[in-house]
Amino acid sequence: MNDKEEKKIRNSKFHSEKFYNFLKKNGLIIFETVVGSQAYGTATPESDVDKKFVYILPHEFILGMDYIEQININADYSGYEIKRFLELIQSNNPTLLELLNSPEDCIEYKHPIFDLILEHRDEFITKKCGDSFGGYARQQIQKAKGQDKMMNWEKDKVTRKVPMDFCNVIIGNGTIPLTKWLKMEELDQKLCGIVNVPNARDLYALYYDMTAHYCFSKYESEDREFNKKRLKELGKKVSLGYKGITKEDEKGNILSNELRLSSIPKGLDVYCNFSYNKDGYIAHCRDYKQYKEWLEKRNIQRWVDVEGHGQKIDGKNMSHCIRLIEMSVEIAQGKGIIVRRPNAKELLDIRKGKVDLESIINLANGKIKTMDDLFKNSNLPDEVDRNLINSLLVKVRKIIYGLKDDEYFEKIAFEFKNL
Repeated sequence: MNDKEEKKIRNSKFHSEKFYNFLKKNGLIIFETVVGSQAYGTATPESDVDKKFVYILPHEFILGMDYIEQININADYSGYEIKRFLELIQSNNPTLLELLNSPEDCIEYKHPIFDLILEHRDEFITKKCGDSFGGYARQQIQKAKGQDKMMNWEKDKVTRKVPMDFCNVIIGNGTIPLTKWLKMEELDQKLCGIVNVPNARDLYALYYDMTAHYCFSKYESEDREFNKKRLKELGKKVSLGYKGITKEDEKGNILSNELRLSSIPKGLDVYCNFSYNKDGYIAHCRDYKQYKEWLEKRNIQRWVDVEGHGQKIDGKNMSHCIRLIEMSVEIAQGKGIIVRRPNAKELLDIRKGKVDLESIINLANGKIKTMDDLFKNSNLPDEVDRNLINSLLVKVRKIIYGLKDDEYFEKIAFEFKNL
């Protein structure tokens, strides 16, 4: 690579598509394959075609400061430099172990040197797969339960609650919701005055402006004007100026997130005492905010209606969950990594919403127990041999870069390893 070409590619290294074309032109792409649902056999007409590839950087990038471990051409197309690729293989990364076991009809290009790695792919399978494959599946189950909660909120047409929804009137040894009590007593919240009860957290005394009630309450619609006129003739005030329990507009919509305290004249009787579950209201606000953010960010296309259950699930997500657990079981049984799924139809049924979430979770939990027992008694190695990974990386780079073995440097390397 001449200086001009090197400078050009360095200046455009963050332009992934250009960099990919550069690698391909110079024969530095050593493996490329279709992955995901196309490889599993679970693709639908709407499915994208996901691809991944492995590349080797020019030696100038390795020796210098421009190491690029991964490039993403777009959301469905990404590649890994050989060192990063082998590091992820060593950690038993599910995606890249699947790549190594791609069905033949998915492989788009394979450099002969990649066979050096493929020859050892069975040696990359270890007990860590129980954590990488199975662990990811466990996360998806917990995520699904949270998403199911969100979907239930949507199904019930959840609306933003207000502080009054968390207030309860104390009656004898029990309570009833404040909103229900006000309706039963035919009282308007905007004509109430409330004060804190001393030495009692979130407990309030409620007073009611009955004079204002006769002049302004919706429950006195026929006589309001007459009552206001009569009070003015007598030179009396039409209200005590209570602020209400919370602020509302002319249409009765609550505008405040706080309860409003009022000044209460001495000598008036308390109508009731009520408690305010402020912590519950704060938790509701937090959950509702999370729900709204979820609504904005979710991928609607992935959500499917479960047939006959009035429920929605992320079908793609749950299909992947079951697939990963089943692959983990197969790995622990010594069957290797089977990418093209023999039960693709059943996985597609999950993706299309033909199985309800509870059945999926029960199925997953049963398979997880089987998986855990199998890995516990497995003869698989605990981890990938680091020396094997290192040896493969050195060998591949030497061949690509045209380097010859040097006895002196090999001697130094051997002595360094044995320090």
